[in-house]
Amino acid sequence: MISQSQYSLAIKQKALSLGFSNIGISKAVFLEDEAPRLENWLNQGRHGKMSYMENHFDKRLDPRLLVDGAKSVVSFLYNYFPSTTIATGQLQVSKYAYGEDYHFVVKEKLVELLEWMKQEIGEINGRVFVDSAPVLERAWAAKSGLGWVGKNGNIINKQTGSFFFLAEMIIDLELENDLPTTDHCGSCTACLDACPTNAIIAPQQVDGSKCISYFTIELKEHIPTEMKGKFDNWIFGCDICQDVCPWNRFSIPHHQPRFEPSSDLLQADTNFWKELTEETFHKIFKKSPVQRTKYNGLIRNIDFVLNSTL
Repeated sequence: MISQSQYSLAIKQKALSLGFSNIGISKAVFLEDEAPRLENWLNQGRHGKMSYMENHFDKRLDPRLLVDGAKSVVSFLYNYFPSTTIATGQLQVSKYAYGEDYHFVVKEKLVELLEWMKQEIGEINGRVFVDSAPVLERAWAAKSGLGWVGKNGNIINKQTGSFFFLAEMIIDLELENDLPTTDHCGSCTACLDACPTNAIIAPQQVDGSKCISYFTIELKEHIPTEMKGKFDNWIFGCDICQDVCPWNRFSIPHHQPRFEPSSDLLQADTNFWKELTEETFHKIFKKSPVQRTKYNGLIRNIDFVLNSTL
């Protein structure tokens, strides 16, 4: 009879072969410690206009409400750190949005893995998640030992830093669980000191409604005027708190061709962004996460940053 540890090892080896950099496993249980944190975060309005965060409170905390008979939550890291970045001083797009939308790329890998598991192990009831359902992915990543929650709220891994996507698979197969790791931020406050909008209000406490990523992606209204001059050239997302993190000196470039940026994006200067047409937008960002903000939203962001520096 094959043991839980043998199943766990086989799944991890297959996931690594598919391009995932780290895999961790935890028992599918109610996230008791996260419940009051999530409730307080919502009550304090830290989610801003992201009203969807108020939905499915119970499902966010209990994976068994997402998959009947769930026994295990398998968490994955998928590296997106680029080998080439947009030149400093130019308008900036977050590194995760350089290439094709990760929702499609990573989900395809997870679906392939789940199908392989069904063929090799037997009938498994499960679902895969790539930032697409009420799953507290950072809590599960930390619980399964993939890293610790840094002071900037991101999962940080000692070997690879924090430039990776998180994904999960919830299944009704019992596996050998991994143990959480310890916190290695120490006395460092680089991310808190660097955030230009003071969105990191305390270690591991991020006010989402003050984050540049929130303003440039989630917010569909006008950007508050008090934020003028605080975006540091970011027009989609923001990497500041990751760029300054000492652990990201260990980041290595990814090997996923679909995440490679186009030459148009890497060479884009201020005039390019000023003259960006809707046709060019759809051509360059056809399969990109930048589509989330739509053409008008990106133009709003560009105008806001450029007018802030005039």
